[in-house]
Amino acid sequence: MPEQATASPTPRRSWLDTLRVYTEPASLRMLALGFSAGLPLLLVLGTLSFWLREAGIDRTTIGYLSWVGLAYAFKWVWSPLVDRMPLPLLTRWLGRRRSWLLLAQGMVVAGLVGMAFNDPQQALSPLVWCALAVAFGSATQDIALDAFRIESADADRQAALAATYQTGYRLAMIWAGAGVLWLAARSEASGVTGYQAGAWHMAYLAMAASMAVGVLTVLLSPEPKARPLPPARGLAEWLRGALVDPFADFIGRYRWHALLVLGLIAVYRIADVVMGIMANPFYVDMGFTKDEVAAVTKVYGVVMTLGGAFVGGAMAMRWGVMRVLMLGALLSAGSNLLFAWLATRGHDLYGLIFVVSADNLAGGIASAAFIAYLSSLTNVQYSATQYALFSSMMLLFPKWLAGFSGRFVDAHGYADFFTATAFLGLPVLVLVALASRVKSTSSP
Repeated sequence: MPEQATASPTPRRSWLDTLRVYTEPASLRMLALGFSAGLPLLLVLGTLSFWLREAGIDRTTIGYLSWVGLAYAFKWVWSPLVDRMPLPLLTRWLGRRRSWLLLAQGMVVAGLVGMAFNDPQQALSPLVWCALAVAFGSATQDIALDAFRIESADADRQAALAATYQTGYRLAMIWAGAGVLWLAARSEASGVTGYQAGAWHMAYLAMAASMAVGVLTVLLSPEPKARPLPPARGLAEWLRGALVDPFADFIGRYRWHALLVLGLIAVYRIADVVMGIMANPFYVDMGFTKDEVAAVTKVYGVVMTLGGAFVGGAMAMRWGVMRVLMLGALLSAGSNLLFAWLATRGHDLYGLIFVVSADNLAGGIASAAFIAYLSSLTNVQYSATQYALFSSMMLLFPKWLAGFSGRFVDAHGYADFFTATAFLGLPVLVLVALASRVKSTSSP
C-alpha cells in the first residue's frame, strides 16, 4: 500500500511531552519558513486594500482586485512541475524542495520591489501586474513549502509543525500588516495631510528586504530525505505520473467520499476569506488611523491568532483533528457577527480590540486544525501536488465570491455584509460532521 500521512490515533501523552515537540529543529525551521510564506499574502490582499482605499480607489474595484488572490486557488495547475521537475543547477545544489523554494522567493522579492515603485493613484495596472507576480511566486513557494513540511516529520508531528508554521505565518502578518502601516506612517512628510505615495513606496521596499528571513532559512536547512520517483520512459508516462496519478490516488483511497472531503475543503474558510477582503476598507471608513489599525488588528490580533494556533495544534494532538475542526468552524463563523456589531459603533477603539481578539483567536484554532486535516489526506509520494490541490480548493470559491464583496457593501452596508458572511459558515458545520465519518480505504 502507498505510504500516507494519515492522522492515525496516537497514545495519550502528557502536556509537557506534547509541547516539547515545538522545540524540535523541524518545528523551528517551519517557524522561519512560515514567516516567509505569510509575508506576501497580506501585501497583495490585506494591506494592499488599505493602501488602495487610502489612495481613493472605490470599494467595488478593491473587491474585484482581490481576484489577484486566485493565483493561490489555481496553484494545483503547476504543482506537478514543482513536485517533480528539477531546476537547472539549483536542484543539484539545493535539492528538489529547496531549489523551488528559493526560486519562488526570488519572484516574490522582485514583485514587491515592482509594487514599491508604482502609485495606484497615477496608474493602477502596473501595480496590479506586480501584485500578480508576488501572488504567483508566493503560491509557488506554498507548493514547495507544504511538501517540505509534510516530508520533514511523521504524521504524529504534523499538527505541531502546522502550529509553528502558523506562528511564523502570523508573525509575518504582524510585520506585513502592522509593520508596513507603521513604516508608511513614519515615512509621511510632517505637516502634510492626506495620501502620500512615497510613504507606501518605502514601506514596500522594506517588505521586500524582509524576505531575506526565508531565503537564509532555505539555504541553511537540510533537504528532506529524497523519495525516489519511478523513471518515466516518455513524456506521456511522465505526465501521467505528475498529473494523473496524484489525483487518481486520492480518488482511489476515498472513493465517492472524496466528493464530500473536497466539498468540505472548498468551503471550510469561506466565512473568513469573504469577510477579510473588506476588513481594511472597513477600518479606513470607520476612521481608524494607521497606528490604531497596526496596534490592534495587526499586532494584538495576530498575537491572539498565535495563541489560537498553539491551542488548536495541541488540542488536535490530544483530542483529534475533526473535533477541533468543528470547533474552529463554529467560532470562525460566529466571530463575524461581532464585526456586524462593531459596524454600528463607528470609531470605537475598545470595541475593535474586543472583536479582533475573538476573531483572531477563533481563526488560529481553525487554521491549525485545518492544516493538520489537509496534511492527513495526502500520500507523501505526491505530497506537493495533492496538498496544492487541497489548499487551492480551499481558496477557489471563497476568493471568487469575495470579489463581489465591495459591491455588496456599497449596496447594503458593512453590518449586513458581516452578518451575511457569518451565515456562509453554517453549511460547513454539516460537512465537518459528515466528513468525520470518512475513512481512507487503504492503510499506511
